[in-house]
Amino acid sequence: MSPEADVLPVTDEAIAAAIGSYEREGYAELGPVAPPAVLAGLRARADALMDGDIVYEGMFFQRDAESGDYHELPYGRGFEGPTRNYRKIEKLELDPVFTQWMKNSVFQRIAQRVLGNDVFLLRAMMMTKPARGGTPLPWHQDGGRFWGVDPTPRLQLWTALDDAPFASGCVEVVPGTHHAGLATLQGGVVPAKFLAEANAEARARPLPAKAGDVLLIHNMMWHRSGVNATDAPRRAFSVCFVDANTRCTRTRKAPRQFMRVFG
Repeated sequence: MSPEADVLPVTDEAIAAAIGSYEREGYAELGPVAPPAVLAGLRARADALMDGDIVYEGMFFQRDAESGDYHELPYGRGFEGPTRNYRKIEKLELDPVFTQWMKNSVFQRIAQRVLGNDVFLLRAMMMTKPARGGTPLPWHQDGGRFWGVDPTPRLQLWTALDDAPFASGCVEVVPGTHHAGLATLQGGVVPAKFLAEANAEARARPLPAKAGDVLLIHNMMWHRSGVNATDAPRRAFSVCFVDANTRCTRTRKAPRQFMRVFG
């Protein structure tokens, strides 16, 4: 199947408008990009990974906190046996089905316009919220010292694998917050004092999505998601792309080598 057949038609005008919104507001709702056959393949692959039918050494798994508290999430456990209740799976670039999707022609057109011709992968992950479950993800930014890269990453492309209405814990954003950069040098969760000063709750904007829809998200824009109160799972595939100038700043391990995606 050709790359063009793997995506729904998206005009240059729609991409230009989405990039304009992303630069101005910190996000953009591009609309439907993944066709039904691609979605079916991604969902089946997600299930196979969580069920342990397909295994890749080094893939990151994380379950929800039993308490439901984000600050009590377990780390370092890896795959804990077959279950559809994993919260996050990272290093999906190890899987050819997810890799094929992140290399689609629409993503290439967007990434190269934002980042330049040479585009590399920083992170490919799936966020899952099982039916009637999930851990609330607080307001946060995807950057800072914790990420261990310089310059700070700025482009994420998010694909809804299932319908993501507000009730299932859709992405919520505070538009425009990316312009101020990092709230703290460490990055991650935005401290309460900054949220109060910015009147974040009043400015919060939910971004409900249909399966196959794609969002552009600026890493510095404050965003969050709630629990899934529906009877269906809510899964999304998120890819963070970086440009050729990006360097790993970690010192306790060998520097990361970023996989070239486009260029």
